[in-house]
Amino acid sequence: MTADEEARMIAALGQVFDLARNGEAAALAALIERGMPPNLRNEKGDSLVMLAAYHGHADALRTLLAAGASPDTRNAMGQTPIAGAAYKGYREIIGILLEHGADVEGASPDGRTALMVAAMFQRTEIVELLTQHGANPEARDARGMTAADAAAFMAGRTGRPAH
Repeated sequence: MTADEEARMIAALGQVFDLARNGEAAALAALIERGMPPNLRNEKGDSLVMLAAYHGHADALRTLLAAGASPDTRNAMGQTPIAGAAYKGYREIIGILLEHGADVEGASPDGRTALMVAAMFQRTEIVELLTQHGANPEARDARGMTAADAAAFMAGRTGRPAH
């Protein structure tokens, strides 16, 4: 492969990841139908599922998961799609991930779970959804903090009341 051909291929792959970021479910479905792997990952280790989830695109996420993409593929930093959706506050996305078997506890390398992330950012509906699906409120991250500790810590930093 020449340098020019490699550059064109890298640019084309970048466009595929943009489809997930932008929620282009039909285009993703067409590419998967033509043989694109649904678990494709970019240079940061972000899967198409991670990008669709992080950007709140429910239809694209459903398309990828229906095609066999994993709901739990971590990126290069060890982050999960469910934790990214908790950070962004996307309750519907978390529900879709859970429906497709996402690990509700899936902790990052520092031990932080999606429940801790949701609690930290005062996302009460997401905290409730995750606990209804078995998230452990007593789990501790590498610093020994629980979800309640994370919520209290962030509330103290922002002046918001902890729930």
